[in-house]
Amino acid sequence: MREPVTTFHEGVFNGRRLRYAATVREAAVPREGGEPGAYVVSTQYVAAGQGDPADRPVIFACNGGPIVAATPLHMGGLGPRRIAYPDDLAADVSGFPIVDNEYCLLDVADLVFFDPAGTGFSRVAEGVDPATYYGVDADARQMATWIEGWLRDHDRSASPVYLVGESYGSIRVAVVSELLTALAEPVHVEGVVLVSQATNIIETCWRPANILSYAVSLPTLTAIAWYHGKIDRAGRTLDDVITESSHFADTEYLSGLFQGDDLPAGERDRLAERLASLTGIPASRWAERNLRLSKHDFRAELLAAEGLVLYMYDGRYAGPPAVPEPAVEGSFSARVGGPVNPTGVSAIVDALEPAIATHLKDFLETGRPGDYRGMEPPADAEGRAPADVWRWGATSPFGDWPYMDSIARAMTRAPAMRLLICTGLFDLTTTIGAARHAVRQSAWPRERVRTAAYAGGHMMYSVEASLRELSGDLRDFVKSAPVT
Repeated sequence: MREPVTTFHEGVFNGRRLRYAATVREAAVPREGGEPGAYVVSTQYVAAGQGDPADRPVIFACNGGPIVAATPLHMGGLGPRRIAYPDDLAADVSGFPIVDNEYCLLDVADLVFFDPAGTGFSRVAEGVDPATYYGVDADARQMATWIEGWLRDHDRSASPVYLVGESYGSIRVAVVSELLTALAEPVHVEGVVLVSQATNIIETCWRPANILSYAVSLPTLTAIAWYHGKIDRAGRTLDDVITESSHFADTEYLSGLFQGDDLPAGERDRLAERLASLTGIPASRWAERNLRLSKHDFRAELLAAEGLVLYMYDGRYAGPPAVPEPAVEGSFSARVGGPVNPTGVSAIVDALEPAIATHLKDFLETGRPGDYRGMEPPADAEGRAPADVWRWGATSPFGDWPYMDSIARAMTRAPAMRLLICTGLFDLTTTIGAARHAVRQSAWPRERVRTAAYAGGHMMYSVEASLRELSGDLRDFVKSAPVT
């Protein structure tokens, strides 16, 4: 095992000047039987002089993939330094500086970024197949076991714990919250934050026969069409059109989809006209598609006259269509990749690798940034990507993927636990409608659930104004914990 590397720093967060220690630390994560299964290397930021550490909250943050390092959250918005993305990425993709992050939450909590085995510096133990952890349950157990050990090793077992997961990471922290609250000595999980939540993605992602997916996607299509000026904006704010679209999706549109071929022709034409007014896609296209237009078709068609395709993760941006690489039949990429993939805003992701390398070398002084795996985890023994062999839980067409239920059970065991769901208004992947549907169908105690939406995409924190709002919401979420 490598020795921890600690450096000491000072910064201003939410107007407060604080001293803090940054530590890159390796910890063995045991499998059943006690032998190490993985060595997780995390990066932690712990403030100095903030009273009794046992009373201070700890935020454990991770990204998705389903398995990538925490670099997007770490360098994109939550860490003490961040990539300074410009407000208009299309105007400047020449490279972005790294700046001190005044929006970092160190004024209210310590921060620990989790890189699952196979990502970052984290690795499986010698002789262990990396695919051992390629599944919802095994992946979540790895993080839960590591958190339990981190709290014990740092004498922080009494600290309030917050879990932040982005994209697939929202599924991970959902299951982790259940595991931690079910321990013989439960971890004090005070809050779970789902950023670009995917807990109900099985229900809400696009599949041709899944009429629910079209209804929950519609408000996002409307938001993007409004942004690009493809629908009438006169006297209507973005909030206005989203509210109108959401109501229509919940009522007339879903009812019309449900009726299918029984829907009278006149009613079909009326709904097609209304859909055109909400999306900028001609009514004739909606009618010939039986009122069904997938997110992938929408992003290919909205700006087709300009020869552009919308970026899947942030529909504010578009680029020329790229010829997709052939997908292996039955693979994850074949199931979700869509017909076209614009180049466009890859600048958001492209900036992450050089940023974390610089941060590791110059700020954290790890000395080996070249060993860090950011967005490309290792393939299995047969050369398949983790997402293509991932074990999602259900094993038959009649199974269930009850990720939302994990949070419900955790909230039952921990009556003080709260939930915050954060979604980008222009994200075509994990949509605002899907988040709203999750709250409605989850059995989560509504008085302990809050939702928030931001002007941005999947990584809404790449927009500084949205990062400011997100940081404020997270700070309020932590500070509003009940006093015990």
